[in-house]
Amino acid sequence: MSRCYSTGRPRVTTPNEDRYLAVSAKRNRRSTASDLSRQLSSVTGTTVSRQTVYRRLGHIGLYARRPVRCVPLTATHCRLRLAWSREHALWTPQQWSFVMFSDESRFSLQSDSRRTFIWRAPGTRYHQENTIERHRYGGAGWLV
Repeated sequence: MSRCYSTGRPRVTTPNEDRYLAVSAKRNRRSTASDLSRQLSSVTGTTVSRQTVYRRLGHIGLYARRPVRCVPLTATHCRLRLAWSREHALWTPQQWSFVMFSDESRFSLQSDSRRTFIWRAPGTRYHQENTIERHRYGGAGWLV
């Protein structure tokens, strides 16, 4: 048996190693491409770059994205929000013109904002495993 002539560099990873990368990324969604590269190297002995890991996971359909941050809501929160929306459902544009909505934005003066990324497939943004719960602190008392 002989290998057919082909152009380009041969792939460093085998399909089994690609599957191993995908399974590892799905088990620990917050692992970085460098972590996955080191893990693959220690398990199989195959040394690949961070970019190769990123490319292999991209072919499988996993991309590094920021996780959705959500405020955990209790049953009381849900009930109060529903009551508020029913109270204000029939407001006119003139009544709404007296309301000011504000938002707390995050600013960083340094280039590295230290945001965490997770591996996820397109269309799975709001799945439970892709969200991070955060608790509000101070200031936003109107958020019920």
